[in-house]
Amino acid sequence: MKRRKTNFIMLMLSSVICFTVLNKADAQTSIKIGNQEWTSGNLNVATFKNGDTIPEAKTEEAWVEAGIAGKPAWCYYDNDLTNADNYGKLYNWYAATDPRGLAPSGWHIPSDKEWTKLIDYLGGEEDAGDKMKSNDGWDMDENGNNGGSNESGFSGLPGGMRLDDSEGSFYYTYGGSTGQWWSSTGYDKDNSLSFALNITRINYIDVYSEVSVKNCGLSVRCLRD
Repeated sequence: MKRRKTNFIMLMLSSVICFTVLNKADAQTSIKIGNQEWTSGNLNVATFKNGDTIPEAKTEEAWVEAGIAGKPAWCYYDNDLTNADNYGKLYNWYAATDPRGLAPSGWHIPSDKEWTKLIDYLGGEEDAGDKMKSNDGWDMDENGNNGGSNESGFSGLPGGMRLDDSEGSFYYTYGGSTGQWWSSTGYDKDNSLSFALNITRINYIDVYSEVSVKNCGLSVRCLRD
């Protein structure tokens, strides 16, 4: 208990909310956690940094075709515009790492090492998940909570994901148990590393690195250069 109280005080001193306009289409706040500055909401842009339009995959066929061709695409979860405000857009890895730049000027898509640095600062995989999850908006977990402490200010929400299957299916699990974000670090020809937040389950950790197929649709957070 004493250690957790000390950690909380340190986090409060080192986490400072900053108001940052990423671009006209995506004004939002950022949060300093340790010596990193993260956007405190998921990316919700439809153009690359150079102004080129990122194609929206409005159908299952369009999503699957983009992945097979290795081309960038985005969608809203369940193709529902009402999910935009809370969860932003889901992007495939080809959009997240396109050389035209998905992140606005002054920001970048975090690498696996940078995600790991955040998690380590927040106490490692066993402790960081609770500190990264929003206070509510999640399914009820096995401890009777529908969110985390959000001590870090990361405000992670269960934005779900889009699978790489032949139907471009959406995966959300009971409406609020999973949030997953791309890293810029590739794993092999077809896969990349990502980071997932889940509801608390007994004998499971809440946040972890995962190998994800590049055709999947995941959320994106940005890190200050």
